[in-house]
Formats: sequence, structure tokens, C-alpha cells
Amino acid sequence: MATATATKTATRKAPAPVQRGETMPVFKWEGTDKRGKKMHGEVRAKNVNLAKADLRKQGINPSKVAERKAGLFAKRGKITAQDIATFSRQIATMMASGVPMVQAFELIASGTKNAALANMLNAIKSDIEGGSSLHEAIGRHPLYFDELYRNLVKAGESAGVLDTVLDTVASYKENIEALKGKIKKALFYPAAVIAVAIIVSAVLLIFVVPQFKTVFASFGADLPAFTLLVLGMSEFVVGYWWAILLIAMGAGYAFVEAYRRSNAMQHLIARILLKLPVIGGILHASAVARFARTLALTFKSGVPLVEALETVAGATGNIIYSQAVLKMKEDVAVGYSLAISMRQVNLFPTMVEQMTSIGEEAGALDTMLFKVAEFYEREVNNAVDTLTSLLEPFIIVIIGSMVGSLVIAMYLPIFKLGAVV
Repeated sequence: MATATATKTATRKAPAPVQRGETMPVFKWEGTDKRGKKMHGEVRAKNVNLAKADLRKQGINPSKVAERKAGLFAKRGKITAQDIATFSRQIATMMASGVPMVQAFELIASGTKNAALANMLNAIKSDIEGGSSLHEAIGRHPLYFDELYRNLVKAGESAGVLDTVLDTVASYKENIEALKGKIKKALFYPAAVIAVAIIVSAVLLIFVVPQFKTVFASFGADLPAFTLLVLGMSEFVVGYWWAILLIAMGAGYAFVEAYRRSNAMQHLIARILLKLPVIGGILHASAVARFARTLALTFKSGVPLVEALETVAGATGNIIYSQAVLKMKEDVAVGYSLAISMRQVNLFPTMVEQMTSIGEEAGALDTMLFKVAEFYEREVNNAVDTLTSLLEPFIIVIIGSMVGSLVIAMYLPIFKLGAVV
């Protein structure tokens, strides 16, 4: 039996508009081709009738068409930044290989298991078929394609080098997502250490310490102060665990909401994180790397420096650096050089200021900024690896100290009893 492994979508000259956010179902089909050979596969369509019509246009006589039911763990409704980075590389590779844009979108949409991403790509494809340019089509999805992405695509279309620009954008998105992953790893590790220590302590206080309390009651002797302290903590946790849990959840929710809604809170947290040992250095290097790579890319694409700085401000990933870049934009707009503007905000390393100054004087600002980005991306990688190496013994010390303290507290009365005997 021949198997049609590729999911195909009909190409219509006058496509009906696709509603944003609508998820097109996938239909599994069986049928025969013009030679009577049996085939089967999948097709994405709005309903079963359109799926059958699509198959007939492709020369297939469908005998059975049924909607595919999503699995329990199927990836459905969320499009991540990594999805956009992967899509960018795929579309760049296909267009560089000579695949027409509409067909490239069709192939990528049919090959993804993310229904939301496939729906968005089909919507963009339909808009392009209807006469829209690529930057206009992706502009209808600003949640996933930011201003920088749209401006670069527009510049590539205007200059007739869209495939080259898409390749550059794909590399940029991959680098930025890799950098974000490093930062998340650096921040997650300490948080994981604290969480594990709290969970281990809670388990010991709730399930282990109460067992010793029964044994100590039969001694009929005074217990050491440290043991009494741990027993009191255990009684409190056992009796009010629900209140502790509710308070912790409420405090966490309140903090997240305050952070989301308050610029002052975001500014304060950013300041605190930037001043932390090791982690602060990683965040500084990350912000500089993202600033340098984004500005280099936009400037290389022909975007004027003032406009480029406005776009770059939102790409640094840090509110402190975003505000500094906006201040730099104002200085550049009134005639200052970029290097002097950097010096005024007193946030960028001296090396970055010097390399920027050299780049401006030599007319190679984008080249210098790319070198800066590569240097600080390596700094982030090395710093995260160092942090991981430092935290491994730190984890052992923290958890060992907490567990050891509880064990000592429980065995002190036994040692004391043995000494008396």
C-alpha cells in the first residue's frame, strides 16, 4: 500500500479569509489516485467537505475522511518564541533553495504538530495569496512577530534580498533564544536549590520529626533546647501547613501581579538582580549582547540609527537597559555620537564604548557591534557554566546542613540519655 506521508492543503486563487485564532482541524483520509492505487494521509481543512474537495483537486478520490482526534499530550494552543525561531530558519532555508514563498508556508504548516502555529502560517499564506506582502501579512500577528522582525522583512522586500534577510533574521532569533535559555538556566538553578531545600525540610518536619516526639515522651527527661525548637517547628508546620501554603501562594500571586502591573516594581527587581554576585554579571552581559546584536542587525539592514535605537530598546530584555537605550536615542537625535551617548548613561562597559567609537570612525559600526555581541555571548556561556559548577557543592552544603541539623536535633536526647546511663 502506498502511503501519502505529507499532509497537503489546497491552494485556492481566491481564499476565504482565515479568522485569527481559529484552529483548523486535521482530517485523516483514505482513498485512491487516478491509477486506482490506494493511498492515505492527513489534510488540514475547516471541515470535512472542504477536506474532500481539497483531495479531489489533488487527483485523489477519498473513500474515508475523518477528523483526527488530538492526543492527551498534543501540543495545541501556544506559539513560543522558539517556534518562531525554528519557523524563521525553515522559511529562510526553503526560500534560499528556490521554493516559492506560498509553497514554503504550506509545507511548514503541514509539517508542524502545533495546531496554533499551523493555523497562523496558513493565515499568513492566505494573506500572501490575496496580494499582501510578507511584512504586511506577518504584521497582522504582532504578538509573535515584533517590530524588529517586521521592519527587517520590509527592508529585505524593498531591497530584493528577502531570502538573505530571512536567513539573517533566523540566525538572530536562534542566537537570542539560545541566550535567553542560558539566562533562564542561570536564574532557575538557585531557585531550584531553595525549593528543594524547603521541600526536604518540610517532609522531615511533617513526617519524620513527629515519630521521634512519641519516643521522647517515654524518656521522662528534659530535652535539649535545640530539640525542643525543632519539635515546636514540627508541631506548627503539621498544625498549620494549609495556612503556610495559602500564604505562600497568595504572596507569590501578589508579587507576580505587582511585577506585571508596576513599572516601579520591575525597575526595583531589575536593579536588585543586576547587583547580585555572579547572576548580576550574567544579566549585564546578556543585556549588552542583545543590545549589540540587535542594533548591528538593524543598522546593517539600512535602518537609520535613531529609529534602530528605538527598536532595540525593547529587545534588551532588561528595563534598566531599555530606559538607557531610549536616553541614548534622544542624545543621538540631537547630534551626539553613539559612543558618547553610551558613556552618558554610565551602564555599558568601557570596552563596548571604545569598540563602538572605533566602529563609528571607521564606518563599520555594524561589524564592531557583531563582535561585541559574540564576545558577551561567550561571557554569558562561560558565566553560566561557572555558576553551575559553583552551585553543585553549594547545593550539597545547603541541603546537608538542613538535614544534618534536624538529625542532630533528634539524636541529641538519645546521646544525652546514653551519657547518663
